[in-house]
Amino acid sequence: MQRTDKLLLAVLALPFLFLWAAFASSQELGWPKEITGSEGTLVIYQPQPEALDGDLLSARSAISLELNDSEAPVFGAMWFESRISSDLDAGIVRVLDIKVTKAAWPDSRDAGEQRLIKAVEEAFPEYGFTISYERLSASLETADIERKSLESLKNDPPIILFSEELAVLLMYDGKPRFEPVEDSPYERALNTPFLVAKDKSGKVYLSDGSHWYMAKDPLGPWSLTDNPPEDLAKAVRESGGAQATAGSDRTPAIVSATEPTELVVTDGKPDWQSLTGGQILYVKNTETPWLRDLPTGNMYLLLSGRWYRSKSAQGPWTFVPANELPEAFAQIPPDSDIGGLRSSVAGTDEAEQAMLDAAIPQTAAIVRADATLTVEYDGQPKFEKIDGTSVAYAVNTGAQVLRIEDRYYAVDDGVWFVSATPSGPWTVADSVPDTEIAKIPPSSPVYNVTHVHVYQSTPEVVYVGYTPGYMWSYPYYGVPVYGTGWYYPPYWGRYYYPRPPTWGLHVGYNPWTGWNFGMSWSNGFMTIGMTWGGGYHRGCCGGWYGGGYRGPTFINTGDINIGNSINVGNRTKISNRIGDNKLSMGDRDGSRNLYQRPENRQRLADKTQRDQLTQARPATQRANNVFADRDGNVARRVDDGWETRNKGQWDRDFGTGKVESLGSRASSLPSSSTRDLPSRDVSRQRNTNRSSFNRNDLDRAHRARNMGASRERPSRRR
Repeated sequence: MQRTDKLLLAVLALPFLFLWAAFASSQELGWPKEITGSEGTLVIYQPQPEALDGDLLSARSAISLELNDSEAPVFGAMWFESRISSDLDAGIVRVLDIKVTKAAWPDSRDAGEQRLIKAVEEAFPEYGFTISYERLSASLETADIERKSLESLKNDPPIILFSEELAVLLMYDGKPRFEPVEDSPYERALNTPFLVAKDKSGKVYLSDGSHWYMAKDPLGPWSLTDNPPEDLAKAVRESGGAQATAGSDRTPAIVSATEPTELVVTDGKPDWQSLTGGQILYVKNTETPWLRDLPTGNMYLLLSGRWYRSKSAQGPWTFVPANELPEAFAQIPPDSDIGGLRSSVAGTDEAEQAMLDAAIPQTAAIVRADATLTVEYDGQPKFEKIDGTSVAYAVNTGAQVLRIEDRYYAVDDGVWFVSATPSGPWTVADSVPDTEIAKIPPSSPVYNVTHVHVYQSTPEVVYVGYTPGYMWSYPYYGVPVYGTGWYYPPYWGRYYYPRPPTWGLHVGYNPWTGWNFGMSWSNGFMTIGMTWGGGYHRGCCGGWYGGGYRGPTFINTGDINIGNSINVGNRTKISNRIGDNKLSMGDRDGSRNLYQRPENRQRLADKTQRDQLTQARPATQRANNVFADRDGNVARRVDDGWETRNKGQWDRDFGTGKVESLGSRASSLPSSSTRDLPSRDVSRQRNTNRSSFNRNDLDRAHRARNMGASRERPSRRR
């Protein structure tokens, strides 16, 4: 084998690391990148993904070499396979463990190619890259990723109630059930997220921390009271509840429900407004997306990402797939009051981007020795078989534990654990029986674990990840929806273990923060707890989410506004429900990445060694406008057209729809450079008949790259 072949194969086999950074500044995320070596400067343009399968990314990048003794740069393309590590909170995707699988140099000839290969080989050993979450997500538009609507989601509408006065939905998980609160004369309703306490006389009290309500029945009717029991009020004050609704001087009515229900509230009579074009009306004084299509007279509500249609508020309401909405919905102006709804209208750029976002898993490297799990049961472990599978799940615990062929698997915040017994000891799992787990249907309350994965492992570290389905968000008819729509009955024993709900939480989606719990006026009610004797008791604070399902945390973050809740036309216009009154589906620190929550960070692999790698610097004086096609041809965007690389120069394409093939350049390669190459490296072999550039493909790639740059957070747009 001649030296050229050895060098080329060395490059193709070379595993090098793209930078793993503890955090990435705006400069570190800039594109293109450049690396200076002994031969000159290597410039790498933003990668173009070809496929994403879990955490495995396949992509190609246009590259150029500026040799020290040559005035003209030499352009080419390289293909690589890698792992990704993503952090949605930080907006960063790290591309790791890269292996170059192919290289093409349409701009080179004869002996000069040996020098190019050697220059790349010398430049790469310790260099690496990060890319913003937004750029990678947008660029997946041109990649091969599987997108399909899920089967077996349930779309029956919940009970839909309307109120023209400010009101809060007091949702019970079935008939109200009370348990005594230790060291107190009260009982607490366990199966609601609100503080509902009953005294010995049977009177029931409800508080949001500032206002108190009283009723003779836990289902109401409720009336305001200025004289709640002093010991009860004191307990709420000591738990911090008195500050829960600071700044709000309006008191909502209480609407009770024991079945899956959504409450649509308007501040007075519905205030219908017309959009430009006059085909759609929307209700301005509500936080619920409520529209009317004028040509048909149909009304539409958006609930948990699902559209429902009716001729009147009295119903009946019928589910409408997001790809069957009136055409006018796709024409809603992005900067209008209801511009944020475009994420829930199939075919819009916003909906497409939401689908691409969902394709990127949140990932982590988990240190085996630092990851622990303890599972507690209400008595002896009890398992219930899941129909159509060989899987059974534990019903009397707040953890998600599966039994599969006498082995036990549990998921804790996106990490799989395994044990020989249902009670442990638990260790981080190297692998799980994916085939059986994948059979779990949406009708099961543990369906979300089918979206947690083990990618690979070493003796010290296990690489894991989850997609949005673990957080109960699913792609459906081209848009994201929340929840499976199934009702999962809770488990009652000595303790109450609730299951994740789809309805009653006023869930809404926007492209900047993802899923958010609305509840506007309900926020204060969700923050209340009680302490008695300095301790917490299941009957006090462990009801609803505290004792079982590890769900979202509700917290009031400011004044309550009932104004239009879907006012998200641009990043700086997020207001009311989406921006001011709540957090997204994260923890109290607002984290949307489970792995990065404070309580989980101690189990993450130490990145110190990786952080010390020499970084490739951003090529700040260069435009990020060069692309490589699947054959290794190179083109760049100039103004509103394209230029192609030909004989060391850029030739202008004047809009014929196709760019002249550069394939003939391959014939100038020395015969030795095609010897002993893997069959997949066809772009390196002699071929005078390579297909031409496709102008549409180039335009799509350019559009996706621009969209990713525009979606980057302002702090990263440099």
